[in-house]
Amino acid sequence: MKEETPRANRFHIGLFGRRNSGKSSLLNTLTGQHAAVVSDVPGTTTDAVLKNIEWPGIGAAVLVDTAGYDDEGPFGELRIRQTRQAARRIDLAPVVVTGEPDDAHEERAWAKQWKADDIPVLYLYNKVDADGGRFAREWEKCLDATVIPVSAHTGEGLPEVREAVTGIYRSTDEIDDLTGSLAQTGDVVVLVMPQDIQAPKGLLILPQVQTLRNLLDKRCTAVCCTADRLAPTLSALPQPPALIITDSQVFPQVEALCPPSTRLTSFSVLFARYKGDIRLFLAGAASL
Repeated sequence: MKEETPRANRFHIGLFGRRNSGKSSLLNTLTGQHAAVVSDVPGTTTDAVLKNIEWPGIGAAVLVDTAGYDDEGPFGELRIRQTRQAARRIDLAPVVVTGEPDDAHEERAWAKQWKADDIPVLYLYNKVDADGGRFAREWEKCLDATVIPVSAHTGEGLPEVREAVTGIYRSTDEIDDLTGSLAQTGDVVVLVMPQDIQAPKGLLILPQVQTLRNLLDKRCTAVCCTADRLAPTLSALPQPPALIITDSQVFPQVEALCPPSTRLTSFSVLFARYKGDIRLFLAGAASL
């Protein structure tokens, strides 16, 4: 059986909107599978439906279909509560609208919460095959935002949706220069990467992959080894590396072998430094 990227390491794209706006149909069209139950009866989706997908320009992602945020009835509040929980666990919120808009109060309220949580929102006007998208411009006025006309049935607008999602992913990517001034073009950097038992066989954990990609983008020479192979790895290099990045679990072991002229840090310190966690950064600053 083929191993997959752990769901926690995937880019989460949640589909939100009112009941019967076509969220489930869009999920099925985007995945190319019948992953969610589709019905003309409002309120068909109850629990969130999660589907792993490879998204062009992003890679491993998860599409999340949710219950309508205007649900009602005996179980309506429970479904809305589950939708709210899902809304805080995603990286991007495409909101599906359709038909003639009212005051868009629901959409604006949810967008306000996503903005507070620093989650980008993308608006999709579904069912253009049925009405020609004649209300899409009105939705744009109500929402004061761009709305992409789409059809889950014909596929119209889906290339634009994929492009927009990829563009948002790239614009919010937090690893543009993860290593900052610690690594320059041409530097030799050694990555000490113990095998993580939580990572699927044959795969690295996400921080290791992101750091390695950052170094390659900066045209550094990245040398990877496990902690028990650090000594022979250093001996094989013609000169000490500019930087060693290690897993924090073996930091003392690596520090003991680190050449005096080589900077030393850990994956966890790098990520905390980049994301602004000053306390964790200062805790490891003496090693830089």
